[in-house]
Amino acid sequence: MEKIPNPWFEGPGEIRVVVAPESLHTGNGSGRLITLSHPKSGNKVCYLLSDEALHELHWFKQPYGSWFLGNYVSENDGMYFITPVDLVFVLLPLLDKARMRKGNDADSHPGNFRQLEEVLFLDGYPDYHSLLPLAEAAIAVVCQVKEVGDFKFFRLDDAKVLAWLACKANQLKAALPKLDEHYAGRYERDTLMDSVLIMGEYLSESWLKLLCDHLKLGFEQVTAATQPASVAAVSAGNGEAQSNLFQPKSASEKKNSKPAKKPKVETKSQNIGDMFRRVTRRG
Repeated sequence: MEKIPNPWFEGPGEIRVVVAPESLHTGNGSGRLITLSHPKSGNKVCYLLSDEALHELHWFKQPYGSWFLGNYVSENDGMYFITPVDLVFVLLPLLDKARMRKGNDADSHPGNFRQLEEVLFLDGYPDYHSLLPLAEAAIAVVCQVKEVGDFKFFRLDDAKVLAWLACKANQLKAALPKLDEHYAGRYERDTLMDSVLIMGEYLSESWLKLLCDHLKLGFEQVTAATQPASVAAVSAGNGEAQSNLFQPKSASEKKNSKPAKKPKVETKSQNIGDMFRRVTRRG
């Protein structure tokens, strides 16, 4: 089995700054990293499965900076965010694929019912089976369910998915003005478009188009309003992910900007107390 490098531990002495929900600090400590396919890009990414909930790992990094941690300075200024994620977003591509609908019959044939163990099978991703205890209750909101004896079979229902997505979009539209006063003076339609755009980070283009049509929003108008991301999902194979916020400037931007001073590079963390003691001795 291929060993996936742990992206947030690279050896003894490596320090990571993590911002996580309080429930993860007070839980039983049984959380573990699992590797799943990103629902939009299909890339291998890390998730944290803890306390019977699934959490995303995102990485944020500024161009230059350090962390003051106790008596030490860490030159690695990256920050990890651990946030809950709705399991339906993660499982939606698998549920869609499990229907086994063919292109020509997709509109006329609703697809096949499948057992949950079959739905959660994805070649190269054994960690999906870790979601079995959570998946049945989560997907009931977007699936039709049939019981045959002691067995349950599931089939994704387009109408239920669109109703669920629309509910999520409206919940996010109501929450954004409370999180950021920038949204307080905006038109509701514009805030709804931003909500759909945020959800689009987890949706395939086909589902995003269906959601835009359902909410009577222009797909091109929504996707044209893309904003630079300040955080990036943590890749399972390439160590720390790269944020889109701090990309190299274009040639025209470099021409009009003043050259920046080169930062002084610290080769390792230092004890602040020792730094002050050395100054005292020299005095």
